[in-house]
Amino acid sequence: MSAGKRAVLLAAAIAAALLCGCSSTAVRVRPWQRGALADESMNPDRDPLAAAMIEHVYFSREAASGGRGVGGSGCGCN
Repeated sequence: MSAGKRAVLLAAAIAAALLCGCSSTAVRVRPWQRGALADESMNPDRDPLAAAMIEHVYFSREAASGGRGVGGSGCGCN
């Protein structure tokens, strides 16, 4: 491998390390912020009836069932 290719690979590796989301400057949740994040309103499934209705509409429209949060579904074009 030539020196030019090594330099490009090294620069790409450094750029990837600096631009990735898992860096040493990760967001830290302060103790006084944890109460707000642990609030029931932050729970996406806090209302079981509304969650069931949303799932019913979604799966009726997509002609698929199960796998909530997983990509892919049928189009219902039988």
